[in-house]
Amino acid sequence: MSATLTARCCVVGGGPAGLMAGFLLARAGVDVIVLEKHADFLRDFRGDTIHPSTLRLMEELGLLDEFLRLPHHKAYELAAWIGDRKFKVADFKSLRGKCNFIAFMPQWDFLDFIAAHARTLPNFRLLMKTAAEDLIWDGDRVRGVSATSPEGALEISADLVIAADGRGSRLRPAAHLDVEDFGAPMDVLWFKLPRAESDPDETFGRITPGRMLIMIDRGSYWQCGCVIPKGGAEELRQKGVEAFRDSIAAATPFLADRIDTLADWTQINLLTVQVNRAKTWSRPGLLCIGDAAHAMSPVGGVGVNLAIQDAVAAANLLAAKLRDDALSDDDLASVQRRREFPVRVTQRLQLAIQNRVVRSVLAADKPIEAPLVLRLFDAIPLLRRLPARLIGLGVRPEHIQTSR
Repeated sequence: MSATLTARCCVVGGGPAGLMAGFLLARAGVDVIVLEKHADFLRDFRGDTIHPSTLRLMEELGLLDEFLRLPHHKAYELAAWIGDRKFKVADFKSLRGKCNFIAFMPQWDFLDFIAAHARTLPNFRLLMKTAAEDLIWDGDRVRGVSATSPEGALEISADLVIAADGRGSRLRPAAHLDVEDFGAPMDVLWFKLPRAESDPDETFGRITPGRMLIMIDRGSYWQCGCVIPKGGAEELRQKGVEAFRDSIAAATPFLADRIDTLADWTQINLLTVQVNRAKTWSRPGLLCIGDAAHAMSPVGGVGVNLAIQDAVAAANLLAAKLRDDALSDDDLASVQRRREFPVRVTQRLQLAIQNRVVRSVLAADKPIEAPLVLRLFDAIPLLRRLPARLIGLGVRPEHIQTSR
């Protein structure tokens, strides 16, 4: 027999969107249960970029100084290397205020921080090792979720279920929400390499014929993302890890003295890139946010921050109605109306870069000439403010409107 819990809102997924939504709703007086299927947040190679938009939210919550005491690395600009030439792309120092950098921080530290503050609220419950299995329906309205926990079967009855369970969402198809898939020409192989004191002190991308390598400075090591043609991971594995190591060393010679620390494929993680968007984000009693509503390309590293913006918008628009038992179906639809425009614009930019830049680089077998736009960004510092704003703050950034 299933145990039963009741809350105004049940959030499924303890990632950035889910935890932030749960925290902000509980902070505004809503009784919230968040379900996270894992025992902790310790999963590597997740989105670790905390952009100025999210840092500003921490500042609005009065938590920025405490947040920045967590270990992190600051990036004030982004650059790309094409062959032996460096091109400066974005200058975050041009953004006003003290949140004028990207903070690279393990996502588990960010999630632990939000969870710790949420747990101080009496109306917030975080259930770890608890996986949502299906939606509970009353006619055509969602009334909660069924789940499994260490104690057995569990049912959570809620006025609103927020699906923040990622690009592999179980709840979105259970609600029969159709998704438009835009495709991607690449996947990404993520791995770590030791960092030496003599290495460049920056986060950058390196582009050579047939290869794109993203390198994120994490202090003692580089977090590297090797962009490969879509579906090409198995072919690389068949050629052997030695051939893969050689290709990385050829693209980035200063890594040659430590590339052999990649001993086998277990140290290399595949990110299958998806770019898609649900046509409708809600059903009566259900709302999808973050990757459950729109999977983003890794271009620009903006996915985590867009998901957090969804959570803020959802809390701003729904908290008072939920608290006062006055939530309508149109209120849920208002979240999509608020957030779909910035998502569409961002995905269009990502798709343009994927199709015009990434695809041609991966197919190239001769030296690559820098695109005109990249040469302009490098030559005219004032122009670097545009990518800094688009990457750092995004389109229509959200602000905290709920109060404690």
